[in-house]
Amino acid sequence: MSLEVKEKTEVRLVFLGAAGVGKTALIQRFLKDTFEPKHRRTVEELHRKVYEVGGIKVTINIMDTSGSYSFPAMRKLSIQNSDAFALVYAVDDPSSLEAVKQLREEILEVKEDKFTPIVVIGNKIDRHNERQVSSEDVLSTVELDWNHSFLESSAKDNVNVLEAFRELLQQATCQ
Repeated sequence: MSLEVKEKTEVRLVFLGAAGVGKTALIQRFLKDTFEPKHRRTVEELHRKVYEVGGIKVTINIMDTSGSYSFPAMRKLSIQNSDAFALVYAVDDPSSLEAVKQLREEILEVKEDKFTPIVVIGNKIDRHNERQVSSEDVLSTVELDWNHSFLESSAKDNVNVLEAFRELLQQATCQ
């Protein structure tokens, strides 16, 4: 009897983070290659895109969540039904990194799995002069202590946006 390993052809990615860190901007840059500088509050939006990963077409469902935490039941449901998570903070906002730490704890609690695919994204690296969060500190925590992937991005300048999605997809389809 042979055992076939079937690649996932549909994945659900969830973007979580504090308000105003650029979750929607990263998603819009990936989906439409556009950037809207004006912040618009998101409650919860689901986007779909068919994307090719290593010759296999994968339907990506991307959940863009609210940065305000007034919808804990919705967030818990999003976590339960998802394959991989992008935890986004802004490099010019240290409190948004604290939010990422709390969200990670919540994900691990809901998923009851230490190997849940999580990519931590430090966004807004285009704001060089306003940076308040050191990438070295975050890198060691995320990769060494948490065993997750880490990268910094700029939705505005389109830096590492595609790489972030590729990393999420690779982790989501290979679990």
